[in-house]
Amino acid sequence: MTDTSLDFRVTREDLTRFMQAALAAAGANQASADAVSRALVTASRMGTDSHGLRLLPHYLQALEGGRINGAPDMVFHQRLAATGFLDADDGLGHLAGYTAIEHAMAMAGEVGMGAVAVGNSSHFGAAGCYALAAAEKGFLGMAFCNSDPFVLLHDGAKPFHGTNPIAFAAPVAGSAPYLLDMATSSIPWNRVRQFGAIGRELPDQVAANAEGKVSRVPGEVAALLPLGGSSFGFKGAGLGGMVEILSSMLSGMQHGFKLLPMVGPDMSTPRGVGHFFLAMKPDAFVEEGTFARGLAEYLADLRAQPATPDARVMAPGDREWRCQAQRDADGIPLDSANQSAYAEIAKQYQLAPLSRLD
Repeated sequence: MTDTSLDFRVTREDLTRFMQAALAAAGANQASADAVSRALVTASRMGTDSHGLRLLPHYLQALEGGRINGAPDMVFHQRLAATGFLDADDGLGHLAGYTAIEHAMAMAGEVGMGAVAVGNSSHFGAAGCYALAAAEKGFLGMAFCNSDPFVLLHDGAKPFHGTNPIAFAAPVAGSAPYLLDMATSSIPWNRVRQFGAIGRELPDQVAANAEGKVSRVPGEVAALLPLGGSSFGFKGAGLGGMVEILSSMLSGMQHGFKLLPMVGPDMSTPRGVGHFFLAMKPDAFVEEGTFARGLAEYLADLRAQPATPDARVMAPGDREWRCQAQRDADGIPLDSANQSAYAEIAKQYQLAPLSRLD
């Protein structure tokens, strides 16, 4: 299949308009549609289409099937001065994520830190979106989430953990935030599907077939390898377990091995996904300005380090901000698979299609 991503680009405004209209047509209320479109467009602007625009068809299917509550009554229970639990009422994980990090920041503004466990939620897209929301308001932010089993344990033959992402963001004075967003698997599952859709071979040591053997063919993949691959996967498996404990046990949800598959076939039963969010106020730890000066010095030294030939040393987030600037200027590309998917959505819900940038 030919990748036509260079030929079809759209503005973020038009992409947001289309997403919100489709989500509303599938039963999402305004708050849910706003949160989903915010997260998906944020991810695609930064170049993470696997967790951005490519996910819209899935969320529409889950809304139509009844798995996700498009108009949830999310309730926050503050336990102590810096801790709380958000019952997401089986709503869209993006609304749960943005709601939870707002509560975490409110507590951090009062007592220096705020942590929120979220239960009865669903897939929330890119974890970095919620850590970023905190950094944009001057807080350190962290986000974690469990998911159904896609990833082998170290030396394991069958999937046990989900991709269980870790995201961390920090505010940088006068510049875009420091942003780390990573799966604890070698790659995210959505990347396998994305590569399969455009006929691209996977890198080595990132995925396995049904026998637990490494495979580079997307169509053969039955599991992902933990971060570190065959030799050092105990590191990724350990991090995946840490995320599981924060996301599942603190929220009272079942752990990821018992979750229903994200991709179905059951699109009517809520999955009960768990998340965990942490916000910290830098000046609650050191004198005002100390953190900002130290981070600026660290990043300057990091970026000044010598690189290998034809390469450049970058801090987490540098690639994403460069991509964001380019896509804001030139448009967000849709590959051939997404062009077809969005054309079908427009037809199904009788929406004005995306406008192609010239």
